[in-house]
Amino acid sequence: MTYFYAAMAVAAWLFLVGAYGIVTSRNLIHLCLCLVVVQASTYVLLTAVGYRPGGVAPIFIDLKETDKAVDPVIQALMLTDIVVEATVVALLLAIAVQIKKKTGTLDPDRVDLMHG
Repeated sequence: MTYFYAAMAVAAWLFLVGAYGIVTSRNLIHLCLCLVVVQASTYVLLTAVGYRPGGVAPIFIDLKETDKAVDPVIQALMLTDIVVEATVVALLLAIAVQIKKKTGTLDPDRVDLMHG
């Protein structure tokens, strides 16, 4: 069970580092990358929740009733999490490129798109 607590500590550390980067970021690209770090904490968390020591792949055709299998729902959630993260980061980076083209800066404090 110590692996679970170690993985939870790593997930919390990744989340805190990414959240600190988001709060202190002075660049929109840096902000997107910090969001990726926060999202990586969910991968570690899902891996810790779905892991079973001595567990086998969740292909139930060849398993006996005494065999332990890892949770396939957690694997599906992680795959969904990866797809959503890739989509969100691509969208945020595209928005950052458009902001740079329109305003000439990536500093969130200097971006003023609401004038007009």
